[in-house]
Amino acid sequence: MEEGKDPTVSKPNQSKVLPPRLIQLLFLFLVLCFSICLFVIYMIRKTEVTTTLVSSIPVLQPCVQEQQKTNLDHWIKPPSSLLHAMSDEELFWRASFVPQLKNYPFERIPKIAFMFLTKGPLPLAPLWERFFKGHEGLYSVYIHSLPSYEAQFPPESVFYGRQIPSQVAQWGRMSMCDAERRLLANALLDLSNEYFVLVSESCIPLYNFTLTYHYISNSKHSFMGAFDDPGPVGRGRYNHNMLPQVNISQWRKGSQWFEVHRNLASVIVSDTTYYPKFEAFCRPACYVDEHYFPTLLTIQAPDLIANRSLTWVDWSRGGPHPATFGRSDITEEFMKKLHMQKCVYNGEPSSICYLFARKFSPGSLEPLSLVAHKFLGY
Repeated sequence: MEEGKDPTVSKPNQSKVLPPRLIQLLFLFLVLCFSICLFVIYMIRKTEVTTTLVSSIPVLQPCVQEQQKTNLDHWIKPPSSLLHAMSDEELFWRASFVPQLKNYPFERIPKIAFMFLTKGPLPLAPLWERFFKGHEGLYSVYIHSLPSYEAQFPPESVFYGRQIPSQVAQWGRMSMCDAERRLLANALLDLSNEYFVLVSESCIPLYNFTLTYHYISNSKHSFMGAFDDPGPVGRGRYNHNMLPQVNISQWRKGSQWFEVHRNLASVIVSDTTYYPKFEAFCRPACYVDEHYFPTLLTIQAPDLIANRSLTWVDWSRGGPHPATFGRSDITEEFMKKLHMQKCVYNGEPSSICYLFARKFSPGSLEPLSLVAHKFLGY
């Protein structure tokens, strides 16, 4: 140490040292900031991944689909497929729903439901294809056949995919009426169907579609044959066990082939009062398909039926079945005869009485196709 100098005085270039406590606090602050940054980055990446997963997982999509099912379109669109697993009881219950408000809250174009009751093929289908052509949106088609029958219609055919779940139907038995009710019920599921026509594989249209649609849609009545036959094949088939639901004075007979408006189709499908009586007490030689619907509608809605059928048949040859017409029967004279009729339509005389005719064999297709444009208008 040099003389004359104070040993306690620091040298001017000596740096100051931070206190250890301050250094510890600064270190902890930096660690905390770094940890917060890492946490924020992690949360951002996690949010992005979660968002991507949520948008890509289909199991979460039914929430949107459930919302779509609450739209009106879900309730008014016809079934995309006629095939279903409903029993007759479930089908009739579903088809019996009837809106209580007359005005529809959507644009509705009334259609005619053509219901084909057949065992299998439709040999006269080409003639019907010509009849329907150009009138899409004004008709729908339903086919009830034997359950074992597999139709082979091409995709462009109006009959393609139009078979409904069917069961065996026996002539003169209640199973025949069941088949007709099944057709009505399936057709009622389409809210646009307003008119329901029952035809067979041996039926042909007697006029073009425009006239047919106009005639049916402008009629004040449904066309169900229902008359009081006092003879053995009329009242003679009545069973007194049907009392008190059906009195003999209400007993009616009529053609199996009918046209009914939507309100009467609902009456037929929803009936649980008269059906058990006819099932139990109208068996051959009581042919229930000739009595059940005519009697039911005579009791339930007598003022709404015209008491005649729209389907022409020829009983002049006698026997339990009407005449069948083949290739040799299709002449100009015969075709003119089909249109020579007189009846009452909406309370006025009319020369147009029948819109359909039967029975025509498969062999009649070719000659019918040749004269259809001239005599049938299609």
